Amino acid sequence: MIDWKDLLERKNCLILKLNKYLILLLLVVQSLSGFSQEIDKGYFISPIKPGVRNYLAGNFAELRPNHFHTGLDFKTGGQEGEPILAAADGWVHRIKVSSFGYGNVIYLKHPNGKITLYGHLRNFNKELSDYMRQKMYEAQVNELEVYPEPGELPVKKGERIADSGNTGGSGGPHLHFEIRDSLDRAMDPLLFGFPEIEDNTPPTPQKIAIVPLNVDSRVNGKFQRIEVTPVYSGGSYSLPSTVKITGKVGLEIQSYDRLDGASNRNGFANFDISDESGLVYSLVVDKVDFNYTRQFLLHTHQNKFTKLYKQDELKFDFFSSKDPETGHLELEPGSKKTYQLALTDAYGNTRKISIPLQGQDLEHNVNDGSAPSRAVVSYIGNILKVKAPISPNGGLAKFYVGAHIFEMLPAYQDSQSRTYLWDMNFGIPEEIDVCSEVVIVGINAKIQADSEQLFADKNVKIRFTERTLLDDLFLRINQTGSPSSPKLEINEPSDYLWSDMEVTWNVPGYTGDKERVHVYLQSSNGKKSFVGGVWEGQSIRFKTRNFGTFVLATDEEKPTITPVRVNSSGLRFTIRDNNSGIDSFEAHVNGEWLLMRYEYKQAVIWSEKLTNEALKGPVILKVKDQAGNVSEWKGTL
Repeated sequence: MIDWKDLLERKNCLILKLNKYLILLLLVVQSLSGFSQEIDKGYFISPIKPGVRNYLAGNFAELRPNHFHTGLDFKTGGQEGEPILAAADGWVHRIKVSSFGYGNVIYLKHPNGKITLYGHLRNFNKELSDYMRQKMYEAQVNELEVYPEPGELPVKKGERIADSGNTGGSGGPHLHFEIRDSLDRAMDPLLFGFPEIEDNTPPTPQKIAIVPLNVDSRVNGKFQRIEVTPVYSGGSYSLPSTVKITGKVGLEIQSYDRLDGASNRNGFANFDISDESGLVYSLVVDKVDFNYTRQFLLHTHQNKFTKLYKQDELKFDFFSSKDPETGHLELEPGSKKTYQLALTDAYGNTRKISIPLQGQDLEHNVNDGSAPSRAVVSYIGNILKVKAPISPNGGLAKFYVGAHIFEMLPAYQDSQSRTYLWDMNFGIPEEIDVCSEVVIVGINAKIQADSEQLFADKNVKIRFTERTLLDDLFLRINQTGSPSSPKLEINEPSDYLWSDMEVTWNVPGYTGDKERVHVYLQSSNGKKSFVGGVWEGQSIRFKTRNFGTFVLATDEEKPTITPVRVNSSGLRFTIRDNNSGIDSFEAHVNGEWLLMRYEYKQAVIWSEKLTNEALKGPVILKVKDQAGNVSEWKGTL
């Protein structure tokens, strides 16, 4: 007998699935179509050696420490002085002399509304150098950013605007080149067509990660993140075995791309996940809004893996579907499915990886390896995980949350250990009795993202703004050390902030010289990085964009000044500070302010005169470090 009701339900389900994939495909097409209208192929020429083969040291959307790379790094053969040309007609929109970041940098605005950027320059051409030098002498500052009026400093396509260098945060001589839209958002320059760069090489996968996305998720039976190396065979990649999943899981990938004729590893920005029904997920990084660049720390795992699933707090708009569960994969127990992950670079070269998954019921008895001697607490997002040895006192754990006690069975166990899972969104346990011992969790509070909040206890106050957090934070504070050498631990260095939090740290009994004592961030190897801070009685208030271990340290050592050349034609010194770092410097000759340029990687400063007149008279150079120590060099010309 035909079950018409069942057939009708199957039909409706099929229609819903088809509609879902049609909408997803339509959104992808619309997104690509709208973006393609902004690409003016052939409008820009190469800023280095147009018409001649060029090579890149870095490309768009490459993962860098703490940021997306937003342009192209043109190689210059390890040398400075390569002529840098205007990529199109336009005018100088912005120009900056700086020791950090992009270093010496020029921004050009073009009639098509786009902006091009040229960074890490050794020097500008004569017109721009004279213009900036005059402005800097007027302001009496050694670093300056200027926004000329439109048309004030016009340039022609192919005009030499500068020479390549290694200024700012550059790790070696090269040109950093960007193309931005009219709203100052970075676009992939390779999409505009630069035939000088050749690429017929598809991306290379390194590892695939499968991660649980909620408390009921499992990967191969356990609440765990696994990383698998794809195997290359028969011209394609696949996972070496089927991965069993329970509940919702997500995929992450570590991978790289290479351009033809270059050995260095670059990034790429197009990822698609498909199954036999069609496209399931698409990620296309076509623009980067500089207001949200640090959001990539939420979009990646430890700066290495790109997350291929939507996250609630992520501000990026790279997804072709706005469904909050885009990329969340789930299979019925016993069902199998092979997903295809396609990696595509800017030239359309594609590599595919087969990812076989199989649905599985929640299992209670799971082999979980050797048992720890004592309970081990770990955190994966909002999930608290406790792995404890088997206890003769039973296996029913007690979670103490406020005035409530929740008794919980293990999520899974074997003959040696039990694993308990707790979603901290339902409350933060002060302690957990796992039968063998009582575990103190050590979470102080839940701080919600996108909100202004103040946390305070006896010795620590932390102020969070609406833009401090990337995601909801489960705050963990630990104070150790002695009154004379206190330490403040706030979460882990592998946790990230979007922007600064303000910390007020009360250190009663501290007897150090507060005129020279500041906060430093201490790494696991003991190295200290200057943070700063202002003393307010027994408390020091500081701002930081990093989690980790903070300590107090004294810097009484003045910067060193070593003359290299001091004569009537110019001054040149090396300046160094081994503790807090150089903060500022200022030179006067015969009572007149003298512009000094700085290259921190070589610890060198040198003078640039406004005129050709010889320097004559008393010379005074003052150098101050970030702790306020000042050194002074005096001489006479």
